[in-house]
Amino acid sequence: MPIYFRKEKVQNQVKNYMPMDKFPKIKGYNFEEKFDFKKFLESYLNMGFQGSNLGKAFEIFKEIVDEKKKGKVKIWMSFTGNMISSGNREIIKYLVKNRLIDGITTTAASVEEDIIKCIKPFHLASFDIKGKFLYDECIGRIGNILVPYDRYLYFERFFNDFFNKLLKESKEIPCTHEITNKIGSYIKKNDLTKNNHDDSFLYWASKNKIPVFVPGITDGAIGDMAVFFKRKNKDFKIDVVKDHLEITKLIQNADKVASVVLGGGIAKHYLLNAAIFREGFEYSIYITTANEFDGSDSGGNQEEAISWAKINPKAKRVKVIADATLVFPLLVSSVSNN
Repeated sequence: MPIYFRKEKVQNQVKNYMPMDKFPKIKGYNFEEKFDFKKFLESYLNMGFQGSNLGKAFEIFKEIVDEKKKGKVKIWMSFTGNMISSGNREIIKYLVKNRLIDGITTTAASVEEDIIKCIKPFHLASFDIKGKFLYDECIGRIGNILVPYDRYLYFERFFNDFFNKLLKESKEIPCTHEITNKIGSYIKKNDLTKNNHDDSFLYWASKNKIPVFVPGITDGAIGDMAVFFKRKNKDFKIDVVKDHLEITKLIQNADKVASVVLGGGIAKHYLLNAAIFREGFEYSIYITTANEFDGSDSGGNQEEAISWAKINPKAKRVKVIADATLVFPLLVSSVSNN
């Protein structure tokens, strides 16, 4: 073993190894003591592996929330549609409702499923149900979450009404953050969604004037319905360039900006790309199961983002490689009584 060779005397002296006294000791939580949730979360820092990355995320998130409450930082979130499919929807709604978030970038699925869940719920099953069986039963599957097809019939009714309303009221070509703002307020008025409007993150985003950008707004059922609506209304358009003008202005003109990114895809890249206009975020937390080995932006680490000026080289940052349904609730719990 190499250690035996390194212990050989050099000029009659035993090699002086680098002192490790100042390095943190690896140590887990002591369950022999009375359980203390705050200490339990703090113990993650010395856990090692992804546990220590999560502990670092707790520290950074607490700092940015404290800074936000002092008006010194803006917090932006990016998340994929499966976060709204899951129970993370309620946690995202909590952050939006309590004005702990200043802006959001997300996908069309997030918008669709936030609306649908105001009408009818999704249901828990398992990951290995046969696709043919579900197809025959008219049920779609998102991992181990089941979505009966009838949800989209109700969604179609909601969105056809909304598109007609949007076309009548829009004096200019709308952009996605204007559309999501109007959807949020319409959720409270529509007969299908009004009873559960309080559960919607889009409703609270609209109420609290938090912009929600959807760069891939046609990638899903919204796009399918837009096709049929466009055939009947040739003048209907969505201005995505206007979105980009607005998000870059908002991020560029803030004193400090933090990003909390759940997952990857277009929602992640759209937010990070906007930060190029300010030479990167000052804080950044990634939570993802994607790794950087394939060169995808979804898996790209923060060193890669620094190379593109998406994250500032001096930023406080961490990438936690984990399923966001496991660790995002813990992250928010670390500041919920802050």
